[in-house]
Amino acid sequence: MSDALENIANAFQPGPTPGPGRSPGPIGMAILLLLWAGLGVLPFVFAVSDLKLATGSIGTPGTLTVLSCEDLGEGRYDCKGSFAPDGGGAAIPVDASPDSTAGDVKRAQLTPEGDRAVPSGTTGILAALTMPFLGVGVLAFLPYVVMYVFGVRRGRRAAVAFGGLLTAVSLAGVLVGLVAAYS
Repeated sequence: MSDALENIANAFQPGPTPGPGRSPGPIGMAILLLLWAGLGVLPFVFAVSDLKLATGSIGTPGTLTVLSCEDLGEGRYDCKGSFAPDGGGAAIPVDASPDSTAGDVKRAQLTPEGDRAVPSGTTGILAALTMPFLGVGVLAFLPYVVMYVFGVRRGRRAAVAFGGLLTAVSLAGVLVGLVAAYS
């Protein structure tokens, strides 16, 4: 029994501290910072089409009726629906958002491709803003890290406070977006 406790205690002991020359260097650090910035910007890029759909600037407005949702396992669902355009015409079979429930009827926009419909209006916009808020959270402490890497001492405390504020705003935005998506 004591050997097991010693093994567990040894697993949580601090490892060797890195010696001189163990940092990534200026080129490696620049690459890491660029990757971090890219990781923070990508959610904004990927959210553009969903935001355009949710605001109604692209796509066809109408009503989505979710007909069925198939459980794919591990919390994943495949939902099918019927989209009735506002301008009239026959209902179109479409893929519905996986956070839908069979029987839901909601305002939606049909994608230009005509294969799926996404919620529009306030709930659609809030749901589409989930990813950009996540990007804000990823980028929140990047200014502090850049200041630290370049050895800038003045303003680091403000950068930490600003990063904490942005992280809180990001968390609130993600939670509001998720609640909107699943309501």
